[in-house]
Amino acid sequence: MNTMLRPALALVLIFTLITGIAMPLAMTGVAQLAFPYQANGSLVERNGKVIGSALIGQNFTSERYFHPRPSATTEADPEQPGKTRPAPYNAAASAASQLGPTSEDLLAAVRERVAANGPAPVPADMVTASGSGLDPDISPANALRQVARVAAAHGMPEERVRALVLRQVEGRAFGLLGEPRVNVLRLNLALDDLR
Repeated sequence: MNTMLRPALALVLIFTLITGIAMPLAMTGVAQLAFPYQANGSLVERNGKVIGSALIGQNFTSERYFHPRPSATTEADPEQPGKTRPAPYNAAASAASQLGPTSEDLLAAVRERVAANGPAPVPADMVTASGSGLDPDISPANALRQVARVAAAHGMPEERVRALVLRQVEGRAFGLLGEPRVNVLRLNLALDDLR
């Protein structure tokens, strides 16, 4: 029995050291050297202070800023055990709403958002949440639709704000993957710099 147990335990120890410690440390080291910004969470700094991540949506609600997609994140409701309450852009609670296309609750929420955003048609990402509820990006159409509100709140010409939005549009990855998009945090920081 001892002749079989010793080699088995030695192999478990060796593979634990290799695959559980050495390989993760090597990958972390390579990531830190090759992609330090991404490996550290794509953190966005302003005046030496971290103000967010380019990967996580934030809840901008002021009329002076561009708004992100709606968020579907929720948290446990301390007043009603077993129930949840909205917790927009709570990165610890990233999840979809689980409401399907025939859900009356989803249809009511979309109708309410469409009504709040002016006459139809409105961009889909303006009235629907992403799968994670934390999408940091919006479509160029969504951003352009908000130009008039943001320009009026800042007392700036719409053309100046529209030009800013167009400069912030990121194209498809490698020219063909994904859709053009605008990172809301970066756009709002550029808006602050524009004044």
